[in-house]
Amino acid sequence: MKALVKSRGEPGLWLEEQPIPQIGPDEVLIEVAKTGICGTDIHIYAWDDWARRTVPVPLVTGHEYAGRIVEVGSAVRNLSVGQRVSGEGHVIGMKSRAARGGKFHLDPETKGVGVNIPGAFAQYLKLPAFNVVPLPDDIDDELGAILDPLGNAVHTALSFDLVGEDVLITGAGPIGIMSAAVARHVGARHVVITDVNPSRLELAGRIADVVPVNVAVEDLAEVKARLGLKEGFDVGFEMSGAPAAFDQMVDQLLMGGKIAMLGIPPRPAPVDWTRVVFKMLTIKGVYGREMFETWHKMLAMLQSGLDIRGVITHRMDAGDYRTAFETMMRGESGKIVLDWSRMGPAQAA
Repeated sequence: MKALVKSRGEPGLWLEEQPIPQIGPDEVLIEVAKTGICGTDIHIYAWDDWARRTVPVPLVTGHEYAGRIVEVGSAVRNLSVGQRVSGEGHVIGMKSRAARGGKFHLDPETKGVGVNIPGAFAQYLKLPAFNVVPLPDDIDDELGAILDPLGNAVHTALSFDLVGEDVLITGAGPIGIMSAAVARHVGARHVVITDVNPSRLELAGRIADVVPVNVAVEDLAEVKARLGLKEGFDVGFEMSGAPAAFDQMVDQLLMGGKIAMLGIPPRPAPVDWTRVVFKMLTIKGVYGREMFETWHKMLAMLQSGLDIRGVITHRMDAGDYRTAFETMMRGESGKIVLDWSRMGPAQAA
């Protein structure tokens, strides 16, 4: 089969022939239809410090996907050949206290599909049956391919009660934009999203009922006053990983405000904890999705009117992956979806 491989320790990915994975009794084989490019994939492509510390070489990358099951292991129940699916990208160990208690997303033995173990930028993906998420008929493959990042947005947005609340989001990348749409869908009053990239802010304004603010040229305090916020924002989603954005969020939240943090700073950064303490802020770190409650909620929201398709700005053949990655690295896109259907037939091993 054809696959995108991190085959050497330098920037780039390479389209190579790889053997079709052989599944075990508790696994399924998925024929991949479409994949999304994630910020994590950009780190791997660029081969930055995090990627060098984390990713084994060689490795088939990618973890956002939709496809159909073409083979099931002998011990697999309740899944069938031909079924359309996506899947949870965190493969857990099942031995920890968290996993045994049903808090699967907190398992410390988690391995990431396409990060630590072979991934979905390929014609076929091997996946534990436990991780498979069947797709309803009204969720097409294109949306199925971006459920993983939507899950990050949903996990972040639903960390705190948003009904009637005023929300500040720092970082208008695809996940930040989707979190804004989720916040409005579940009943937030005002949603403000900040960035310094005009094209991403324009995309956010088109997709979600939000107030986009370019903090390079606009005063966030003035925006807050214009919206009639007397004390500050109730809830913040930090999606950028920029220390300056976190500092700004702390400034603009009211006393007792709450912050859900998904953005990862590129390097350690100082924090003025005195302000956090005296404002009595609650900060929650967010990683991945709650397995599998987040999947249930995001599918239900999509079926009840949440519309995030507009975050997909480019659709390309998988063979054009270099153009796709370069476009995303320049900040000139929202989500990019790669189509694997024109890669030609895979050869049986």
